[in-house]
Amino acid sequence: MKKTILYLLVLTFCMGVEVANADFTFGNPIPVPNVSSDYGDTYVHISKDSLSLYITSLRPGGYGDRDLWVAKRSTKNDEWGTPVNLGPKVNSSGWDACASISTDNLVLYFYSLNRSGGYGGLDLWVSTRETIDDDWGEAVNLGPTFNTAGHNWAPNISADNLSLYFTCDRPGGSGHFDMWVSTRETVQDEWGTPVNLGSTINWSNWDSKPTISADGLAIFFTRIITYREGKDEDFNVWFTRRATIHDDWDTPIPVPFNTSYVEGSTSISADGSTLYFVSNRPATPSCDIWQVSIEPVINLNGDGIVDAADMCIVVDNWGTDNQLCDVGPMPWGDGIVDVEDLIVIAEHLFEEFPPVESAE
Repeated sequence: MKKTILYLLVLTFCMGVEVANADFTFGNPIPVPNVSSDYGDTYVHISKDSLSLYITSLRPGGYGDRDLWVAKRSTKNDEWGTPVNLGPKVNSSGWDACASISTDNLVLYFYSLNRSGGYGGLDLWVSTRETIDDDWGEAVNLGPTFNTAGHNWAPNISADNLSLYFTCDRPGGSGHFDMWVSTRETVQDEWGTPVNLGSTINWSNWDSKPTISADGLAIFFTRIITYREGKDEDFNVWFTRRATIHDDWDTPIPVPFNTSYVEGSTSISADGSTLYFVSNRPATPSCDIWQVSIEPVINLNGDGIVDAADMCIVVDNWGTDNQLCDVGPMPWGDGIVDVEDLIVIAEHLFEEFPPVESAE
């Protein structure tokens, strides 16, 4: 009822058609306090409730080469606590990395290098627990569906727990490493044969660490522009989206906060407001954990203030897929201009905004 009333009130004031000029942008990246160390922290993953931050680190106190650690906080407004090792049932004497946790926080996916009981090379593994207060159980190899062809790594589980995205160099891809996805009908079903995400999103060199948004409409990933055996160069974060989960992915674009240093290993918060990533930019001593806000551009006509004119633009484009005024409920929208976009704009009425550059 409130959504209907809001729409009717806006419609009363709206006359004519105006042109929207932006969709979403990024804030200024900042290091994540209390999480990074001097020991090569890489790979980051934010839980769906935004209260646990999983990282991979060489810091002392681990069980092997690289281990999985987790930092926690009580609320989204609190600072992160000191990272804690996930223990010997998850971490082995070798290389364990790149955690991704289910929405209920009870299933943990990750990859290991040459772990005993695997198929050799990089394999995907999973550990479970009964409750969030229990310790993690003994890690189990995900089996031949994932691990019999090539190197398989960097898993990312979708919010509905029905799609598992990962990186692999198996035959049938477009480049040196590609992004793939395996799906299942229910969480009780077996995983299906992995499918390549396609040549629109995978290119001829190296694409990895896909991070799917909670709504399934956006992917952030790491692309290497230049690859030579034994030397990786030009790690950057790229982004693509699709109008609905049944549509193809758009052509990827690099995000504007990339630098000449390493940026990659992304993880997106469930509400789409914060992107975590890893970078070795000179503000920090090694690869460290960073975060950047993602903000919808709600001053649609660019006049510097959010007002009825911006709401009228939404109404004028009602029911279309115009990305420039599709700003809710996620910053990149949901594929249709509707009351969700009015709600986002209404929350910022009469706020002033300087000119910004769109993410596209």
